[in-house]
Order: sequence, then structure tokens, then C-alpha cells
Amino acid sequence: VTLLDAFLHVRHNLKYFDKMRCLRKRSAVSFLGVLVICLLFMNLYIEDGYVLEGDKQLIRETATHQLNPERYVHTFKDLSNFSGSINISYRYLAGTPLPRKRYLTIGLSSVKRKKGNYLLETIKSIFEQSSYEELKEIAVVVQLADFDSAWREGMVQDISQKFAHHIIAGRLIVIHVPEEYYPVLDGLKRNYNDPEDRVKFRSKQNVDYAFLLNFCANLSDYYVMLEDDVRCSKNFLTAVKKVITSREGSYWVTLEFSKLGYIGKLYHSHDLPRLAHFLLMFYQEMPCDWLLIHFRGLLAQKEVIRFKPSLFQHMGYYSSYKGAENKLKDDDFEEESFDIPDNPPANLHTNMNVFENYEASKAYSSIDEYFWGKAPSTGDFYGIVFEKPIKISKIKVVTGTEDRQNDILQHGALEVGEKIVGSKKGRQCTTYLRLGEFKNGNFEITDLEHKVLFDINCMRILVTKSQKEWLIIRSISVWTSQTSIQ
Repeated sequence: VTLLDAFLHVRHNLKYFDKMRCLRKRSAVSFLGVLVICLLFMNLYIEDGYVLEGDKQLIRETATHQLNPERYVHTFKDLSNFSGSINISYRYLAGTPLPRKRYLTIGLSSVKRKKGNYLLETIKSIFEQSSYEELKEIAVVVQLADFDSAWREGMVQDISQKFAHHIIAGRLIVIHVPEEYYPVLDGLKRNYNDPEDRVKFRSKQNVDYAFLLNFCANLSDYYVMLEDDVRCSKNFLTAVKKVITSREGSYWVTLEFSKLGYIGKLYHSHDLPRLAHFLLMFYQEMPCDWLLIHFRGLLAQKEVIRFKPSLFQHMGYYSSYKGAENKLKDDDFEEESFDIPDNPPANLHTNMNVFENYEASKAYSSIDEYFWGKAPSTGDFYGIVFEKPIKISKIKVVTGTEDRQNDILQHGALEVGEKIVGSKKGRQCTTYLRLGEFKNGNFEITDLEHKVLFDINCMRILVTKSQKEWLIIRSISVWTSQTSIQ
């Protein structure tokens, strides 16, 4: 059943209800509203065979990528300003279709700015911060989405000159979608009381991203969206792979590697056609980063899964919208020293009084969350029992947060132990070695594999003096050097 058929059915039902004098007009309107919402949700989730086939076809031997026009007829006939058949061709401005599938595609869309231009620096950062081995696993797709042909030609010339070897190596592609394939961008709804030019800008941006996502759907296993004014952390791909591996077996739609806008949002590539479809359906309703929140929720990921430190930093000073100032920075970004910890599997426990749902496991997670306990007393502890004995090279513990800087461990020590005793639920080590004291609420030690000769089974944070303030353990990071042979 197409969406058009469904709406015709609704209209038929309304005529029937109008004839029934026993029903109030308000009841009929309410019923229509609920039914329309249900139909929208059904349209998002149900993908007909022709939609799947249209998304999967990538023409390798020409410079065009055809989208099935039937998809747009059924999707948008009653939901947007699209009309008639739509046949979209992607123009290759630089590069050619990829000869093989990669691990990660990095997509960014760029338009002409009134002030400043950061696109070349962004592309440079992507390549410079990647090792030779990492470069083999990535593809960078740049969409020049401005309709000013002179600007596009100038940008293509600059990109081709500066990154010729990356284009030849098949890891950089520059594309464009002609203006005639875009929906109507004038006279749109002014949601949130936005001025008309702002509505046009953000609506076009949604369409830009939708076309880019659709193009990238079959290029790799995963996809990360960047903006065109971003600086990357060194070896970001290795960090991304480490996070993806750590999430094996768990469900996720979006992993976030920056807390800003549409920067550093990671997806499974198989979700890209559906996300593109979603952005096009609601392109005039709200900004793209808001739509992403709804998309994630509709696919049953209710909470944000964001990793720290951030892998990507916003570097632009002027916005692409009217050249307005945009000084937003991600204070969790680390460019040079970034290294995601291993945090091997372990059981976590504490005898502290835990506040609400800020349980012990949240301090050991790489996600942006923490453990929070009520005022600890001397002898209280936070314990970690590893599933296997390990060699540890580095440990870092951070307590307190930016908005609760007093909730730190004022007097404490960190210890490691060996020789586990007890059952699975009550396992603990018989002996512990103290590695040092907390200073200003934090603890860090390196080269531990040379300082501790035994295989480590346990680790614990010990409170050495009672305090009135509550305790937040923001993060516990463990780096391993090797797994001990048992």
C-alpha cells in the first residue's frame, strides 16, 4: 500500500464520518491526526522492494548515479513540494567510482561562504591525521552543493591541485547534484518563527545531506558525517574502529564522536538510504541535527551514545549561513594525545551509597556518563575485578565534573591486586599493592608493566579519609600491554 493510497483511504473515511451526525467534529479531527502520524511512521519503516533496489544500485562505469523515480513519487507526492518523476544524476567533478568497498566513508557537504573557507583545511586534516594503513580503509566524499558554477570550478581546481595523489589513489571523490533535482526551496513553512532565508538555508542543507548520504550508501561498512570546517584527531580511524569493536553485540543507530551539530556522527552504511529518505521527507520542518535526534529515537536508540575525548573539532569562525560568527568549540576534543583505553571486561562493585541510577558501571564506560556516590567514608572503595589476569601499561582516573568540581575524591589511593578468591558475585583479591595517591581528584600512572611484576586481577579506588562532599568518578581508563598466558 503506498502512502498516497493510504491518504485516499483516510479521505474516504472522513467523508463517511461527516455523515455520522452522532460524532463530534473534534473527535474526527483527533482521529485523523493520530492516523496520519501512524502512516508517517509506517512509511519510515516499510521499505518496498523497489526502494531497496533503487538504493543499492551504483553505476560504476559512468559519471551518473540514477535514483529510482518511483521512490520519490510514492514518498513525497502528498508530503512535500515534489511533483512528477524525479531522476537524479550525480556529477563527478573529481575522482571516479571506488574500485572496492572501504571500512569507513567520510562525507562532507560544502557551499560558498560569504566569509572564510575551511574546506581545503578540513580535507587536509583528514588525510594528514591518518596513517598510511588507515588511508587504505577510508574514502572521502566531498559534495560541492552550491549552485554557483564559478565557485565550484575554482574549488575543484584547488582540490585537484592540492590532493591529486589522493584522487588518483581512489580515496577522494568530489560530486555535485544540479539544481533542477532539488525540491522547491521558496515559500516554505516558517517553523520556529525562523526568517524565510534561514528556512531556505536549513531546508536546502537537509536535501544536500540526503543526496550525499544516498550516494555513500554502498561505499563502505560505516559512514561518518563531518562539516566542512573541522579539524580531526590524530589516527581517528583507529579510535573509531576500537569503539565499534567494543560495541559488538550491542544495538546502536548513531555513535557520536563530537557533541557539536552534525559533526562526527557515525552510522552503519546500511542505514544511510533510510536516513536520506527521512531527511527528504521532513526537509522543511527543522534543522538537520534536530532531525537526527528524531531518526535515532524512531529506530529505538533513546539515549545519546557519545564518546570522549572527541575526535573532531569545529574550527570555522564564520558560519556558512550569512557569514555569521560561530565560535562553538568542543571542549572534549584532544588532537595529539588522544588514545582510547582498552578497559578489558570486568565486574564492578562498590560499598558506597550510590545516588539514583549513577551506578558503578558508568565510570568504567567510554560513554559520556559517570558514577555518583553520596559522601564516602574512610575505607569505602570502588572495585574492579577483571575477567582475566592482565598486564596494564597505563591507568587514568578522573573524578568530579565541570559543573560539580567539589565532588572529587579528596583523599584516596589506587591499588592493584592478585590472587582472586570467592564466588563470581563476591570475587576479590587477597593482596593489593598501592600504586599512589590521588592529587586534586585525579590519578594517572604510566609504564606500569615495568613497575608491577605480577598479573593484575583486581584494581580498586580506596577512600583514605571521610569527606562531606559527594563523589563523582567521571572516568576510569585502563590500557593493557598484553594478556597474560594462563
